[in-house]
Amino acid sequence: MERLLKEISHCRICEKHLPLGPRPVVTGLVNSKIVIIGQAPGTKVHASGKPWDDASGRQLRQWLNVSDKEFYNTSNFAIVPMGFCYPGKGKNGDLPPRPECAPQWHESLLSAMHNVDLIILIGKYAQQYYLKEEAKHNLTETVSHFEDYLPKYFPLPHPSPRNRFWLTKNPWFKDRILPKLQEMTFEILQ
Repeated sequence: MERLLKEISHCRICEKHLPLGPRPVVTGLVNSKIVIIGQAPGTKVHASGKPWDDASGRQLRQWLNVSDKEFYNTSNFAIVPMGFCYPGKGKNGDLPPRPECAPQWHESLLSAMHNVDLIILIGKYAQQYYLKEEAKHNLTETVSHFEDYLPKYFPLPHPSPRNRFWLTKNPWFKDRILPKLQEMTFEILQ
């Protein structure tokens, strides 16, 4: 696993498309228990090199009901985004994750982790890639039917502050989904 992460840290396959250059942000250990597959690092994470080191990360840790110490313990959580580097800015926020990363690296990373009890799929890119035709019509339907994907996958919306409208429009997420996510996370980490 250490060799694989070192190889990823030197990855340059999409360098010409990255406005800030390559800086892969991915973590994990052979014994990581939960894998978080999100979109791609934002500018703050690109600068720090620390995954989920932003407002979205704070919200995600609240959703999981874990401390920073628990979250950044790679025995607990591996962070494997769909795109490992900041993809650049688009009209409505960051561009989608670069399509090269997941096919190039995900299978090797996940097969190197022998203790994974749950894979959390954050956002439509991760859900479409991993759930394929089993994903529902849209993210809202996929998240509301999270039990269909258990025990392997747990789909979530992105915890970005930009998603306040979605969270307000879908109160069932806070009432029904988050308690189950927190219960599963607690059980796995014990």
